[in-house]
Amino acid sequence: MTRFVRRQALALSLGAATLATMPAFAQEAAYPSRPIRIIVPFSAGGVVDSTARIIAEKLGAKYGQPVIIENKTGAGGAIGTEFVAKSAPDGYTLLAVSPSHAVLPSITKNLNWNPVRDFRAIQGIGTVPNLFVVHPSVPAKTMSELLVLAKKSTEPLSYATAGTGTSNHLSGELLAQMAGVQLTHVPYRGQSDAMNDLLGGRVTMMPLTAAIAGPHVKTGKLRALAVTTAQRATGFPDLPTVAEAAKLPGYEVGTWLGLVAPAKVSDAVVRKLSADVADILAMTDVKAKFATLGMEMAPANPAEFDALVAAEASRWNKVLKQAGVEPQ
Repeated sequence: MTRFVRRQALALSLGAATLATMPAFAQEAAYPSRPIRIIVPFSAGGVVDSTARIIAEKLGAKYGQPVIIENKTGAGGAIGTEFVAKSAPDGYTLLAVSPSHAVLPSITKNLNWNPVRDFRAIQGIGTVPNLFVVHPSVPAKTMSELLVLAKKSTEPLSYATAGTGTSNHLSGELLAQMAGVQLTHVPYRGQSDAMNDLLGGRVTMMPLTAAIAGPHVKTGKLRALAVTTAQRATGFPDLPTVAEAAKLPGYEVGTWLGLVAPAKVSDAVVRKLSADVADILAMTDVKAKFATLGMEMAPANPAEFDALVAAEASRWNKVLKQAGVEPQ
C-alpha cells in the first residue's frame, strides 16, 4: 500500500469515527428538538398543577417546542410518579413534585420507585405555606391558646386534612408530636371537602393551604392562628409562625414544589433545564403569578433540591412511624 493510499485510508477511518459520534453531539446540542411532557401526578387545578403550567408556558416559549402538561392521577401521586421513573431518561419527560414525592414510600406498600434512587432534580421552585385555621366558634385566638385548649380537652381536638401523607397531615402530626398533645386526624379526599366541614364547624381546625385559607380568613369565616413555614408568609406578615407562636423551635412544614427527571438523564440536559427554569423563576410576571398561589419563592439548584428530597424522605418517615402510620 502506498503512503498516499495509507493516508487516504486513515482519513476515511477518522472521518467515519467522527460521523459515528456526531448524532450524539447533535442530539445533545439540539435539545429540545421535540415536545417535552411535564407529568403532574395530581388532578388539574391544584397548586402542583398550577405551578407546572406556569413553568411549561414559559419553557415552551423559550424553546419553540410545546411543553405539555399531562395529569396522571391515582394512588396519591404514585401512578404518575412511576410513569416518569420508567420513562426514557432523555429529558423529554419530567415530573412536577411536592412533599408527597418524599412521603409516599413511608405510607404506601410495594412502590416500584424511590424518590432518591430513581430521580434527579432539575430545579426547586418554592414553598406554599399552610395556615393553621380554626372555626370562629373555637375559643382560641392564638396558637398558644389552642394548645392549652388541646391539653385541657377531655376529647382530642380534631384536625381536617386532604389525606394521609399530605402537607396538611404532616403539619398537624408534627404539631401534636412537638407540643405533646393528642389530636384526632380526620382525612378527606381533598382540601375542598375538608374545608367544607371546617367551615361547618364539624372539625376544630385545619392546616390549610394559604391561598385557599386566605379569602375565608379575610371574610371572618375562619380564624388564622399561625403559619407552618419557618419564616412568616409574605401574604400574611402579621401572622406568626408556629415555631414563634407555640414556642416550638424547629417546627417547619410547607408544600415545597419542584421539577425532577428520571435518574439517568444526562448532566448536560439537567444543566440546561435547570438554568432555563431558574431564569423563568426570576421573571417579574412569573413571580406575580406564583404570589397568587401563596408561594414563597425558593429557587434551588439540582444538588440543593436533591438534598431537600432526601432529607424530607428521612424526616417524615420518622414522624409517620412515631404516629403509628402503617404503609397501606
